[in-house]
Amino acid sequence: MSKSERTRQFIIEQSAPLFNRKGVAGTAMSDVMAATKMAKGGLYGHFESKDELSFAVVDYNLGKLVEKVNDVVNRAVTAKDKLFAFLGVFSNPMQFPVEGGCPMLNFGTEADDTNPVINQKVKGTILSAQTKIAAIIDKGISSGEFKQGFDAGEFSIKMLTLIEGGTLIGRVLQTNSQMGIIVNLLKKEIEQQLA
Repeated sequence: MSKSERTRQFIIEQSAPLFNRKGVAGTAMSDVMAATKMAKGGLYGHFESKDELSFAVVDYNLGKLVEKVNDVVNRAVTAKDKLFAFLGVFSNPMQFPVEGGCPMLNFGTEADDTNPVINQKVKGTILSAQTKIAAIIDKGISSGEFKQGFDAGEFSIKMLTLIEGGTLIGRVLQTNSQMGIIVNLLKKEIEQQLA
């Protein structure tokens, strides 16, 4: 990595929590300057605009979440354990693995009507997560672990929607209690689908 690439990565990493907590609209370049201890000219030497920086930061935050999910899911062996591991990543909205909370939720809510580029990035991550959940279920059905009638597509939408909703409610209410109920309900439904 060249010095310029290292500096660019440093700016992204230092800015990522700011954008995830405050949003794209709420994060000023002065916030980025304070976090990076860089002058405005130095920042604009690596990013032509705040939009360009925000796109890189959204990619970085979403990438961190995907990496965390993949890491825990890939360590699990059975399909049930893989789904439980996926749920585990989201089980504590107050101590989310990406600083500032779930970037799918944060950036998706902000960008749904205002920023088509970020909206597409979040959309891609959501669809990829649903595909991942469905693929785990399909593999479990193929291996005989899950019942043949387990609807992978439907459950993947339900699971992701419930955990994202639980994340929002948990962070607003500053509690994990609702997410605990959601995770337990989803785990029970998964166990009911065991062959």
